Amino acid sequence: MRFTLRQRVLLILAGFVLITFLLGVILVGYTFRMEGLVSSITETDLSALQDAEVLENALTKQKGLVSYFILDGHPDWLRQQELWEQRFLNQLARIRNSPGETSRILDEIESEYREYIAKKGRVVDLFRSGNAAEGSALNRGVQMHFEALMQLSERLKQFHTGRILAAEAASHAQAQRLRILALTAMSVSVALALLLAFVFVYQILEPLRRLRLEAHRADTPARSDNEVKALSRSVRVLLHTMDQTQSELQRSRGSLAEAEKMALVGKLAASMAHSIRNPFTSVKMRLFSLSRSLDLDEIQKEDFEVISSEIRHIDTIVQNFLEFSRPPKLKITSVSPSGVVDAALRLLQQRLKSYDVAVGVNRLVPLPPTPVDAEQLKEVLVNLVVNACEAMAPGGSITIDERTETHPGLGPAAVIVVRDTGPGIPAHLHDKVFQPFFSTKEQGTGLGLSIAQGIITEHGGKLALESTEGRGAAFILILPCQRKSHEHHPDH
Repeated sequence: MRFTLRQRVLLILAGFVLITFLLGVILVGYTFRMEGLVSSITETDLSALQDAEVLENALTKQKGLVSYFILDGHPDWLRQQELWEQRFLNQLARIRNSPGETSRILDEIESEYREYIAKKGRVVDLFRSGNAAEGSALNRGVQMHFEALMQLSERLKQFHTGRILAAEAASHAQAQRLRILALTAMSVSVALALLLAFVFVYQILEPLRRLRLEAHRADTPARSDNEVKALSRSVRVLLHTMDQTQSELQRSRGSLAEAEKMALVGKLAASMAHSIRNPFTSVKMRLFSLSRSLDLDEIQKEDFEVISSEIRHIDTIVQNFLEFSRPPKLKITSVSPSGVVDAALRLLQQRLKSYDVAVGVNRLVPLPPTPVDAEQLKEVLVNLVVNACEAMAPGGSITIDERTETHPGLGPAAVIVVRDTGPGIPAHLHDKVFQPFFSTKEQGTGLGLSIAQGIITEHGGKLALESTEGRGAAFILILPCQRKSHEHHPDH
């Protein structure tokens, strides 16, 4: 039968409690038994031993007093001897009233003492009558009775002494058993303590330590004296990270779904663009032929120009769809992005006048040669400048700042900032302006910034937005001055 970790710990603790309880009960019981044993010794055997000594003392006193009478014949010795006789009898009667197993010895003592008293009385009478010779002869018989009484008293003392020694031996035996039991309980307790320590160290603390190390992150403390606190801290970090990861996963799922939708839209756009572009090419060629062959008045020419302009607009939209549907193919050359900026501004010179927009370039020195596709980069700059012109009212201004900086992750980079004085872009739209088909203009396709970001990304750079509503917008182009070794030309 296998026990869980909790059951094992509880069983070991229960063993500790049970052993402690049993040992306590045994100790309490032993104290009661020792108390009863000591009480028995002091109340019975020790008292009886003292009584036996009193009998011996009274008997010895009687013998001595009789001897004194025989020597000088003074009657005071006899009166004292009678008092000790009465004391002996009283003591013997008291001993008989005490509980015990000495009645047979006491009967012998009483019988022997009666004969001793009778013969001792005849000896006293003989000495009183002056018959010393016969009294002395009889006194030897009295001496035999005295010695017999002393032996009986010694037997009585030995009986009680034996009981005391037996009680002492029993006490020693119980103490020995208690020591053995205590040593056994201590050994079992030590074994249980070692087992509990093993369970805690190898089945609780060690797994907690390994789990803490596995849960350890670089932003948490590397060591801690308290494994549980360290694990709790690591688990809290993991839970926080898990929440963040789950949130990011949900956002990634949304982004993936949006990307899949955009990819599908891109495929459809490419297919539709190819299908629409060929008929429009034929229409443009026919209009060009008609414009050369027909003799039109001013109104007809104006209508004809409007039709041609709208067809060109549709063709631009179709071209944007085509560019969005396929990655840009870069033709990388090492040129200064400052020259590309100047080329884009020359191309837009007339349009800037039509929008009544002033453009200024802040350039201390030309940007260093950078591996770029000049035409694609010019398209990005044109797109950004035109968007800025369309967002501003007449009389606005555009400032283009150029600088070099070391960018984290990109290294030395050329930075171009296109800043306008328009209405700005609300903060909640910052993440949407680079999404395909998102536009704030009524006739916009929403592909310009998406295409621009794709071109800059193909260059290994970044296109970012900084804008505050009502204070204009700034688009930041960051182009690495050196292409990474793993990057290759798309045409290769």
